[in-house]
Amino acid sequence: MNIETFTLGPLQTNCYLITEEAGKRAFVVDPGMGPKRLIARIRERGLELEAIVLTHAHFDHMGGVEEVRRAFGCPVYLHDEEADWLADARKNGSARWSDVTPPLTTAPAEYALAEGQRLELIGRTFTVLHTPGHSPGSVSLLCGGHLISGDVLFKQSVGRTDLPGGKERDLYDSIRTKLYKLDPAVRVYPGHGPQTTIGFEMANNPYVPA
Repeated sequence: MNIETFTLGPLQTNCYLITEEAGKRAFVVDPGMGPKRLIARIRERGLELEAIVLTHAHFDHMGGVEEVRRAFGCPVYLHDEEADWLADARKNGSARWSDVTPPLTTAPAEYALAEGQRLELIGRTFTVLHTPGHSPGSVSLLCGGHLISGDVLFKQSVGRTDLPGGKERDLYDSIRTKLYKLDPAVRVYPGHGPQTTIGFEMANNPYVPA
């Protein structure tokens, strides 16, 4: 499995293009605003895009959904807790950040994500972990030694909880009871900033209470 990072939009959101080791199957996680480089890369490589998976529906993570969905005709997956956020600029936050973006809306997701769900994509199984706190429908995706954490866990930081639907206690519970139970060697691919590992965060993250 190959994971390629595209940093998109004014908030420098990490979008991940995940592909087979050999072959043309692929899917995208969190296509943020201005996904032209991502679309060009998919076309350049002749990839068959199977899905768009959203870790959550804040505007900086879903801003490029419609462009990518129209370009490749693939379905979108999103947790049911945020099922109506794609069509609501107030809920996805874009209506509140007029200095960053105009209000953003798009059609609803085709499929729902849920705790423990196993997504079969690119010939691999990705386990969905419901990790609320940053937002009520935040999820993380686990496949072997790779975890895509969205805006839950960052390198030596955590997601903010002061946005609508955010809850600090839920965030810390998600990290302690789900993410920190994983193998310390698991590599973390966050929604912003550099990669890290579970073990490094357990030893060095100053924001997660013991």
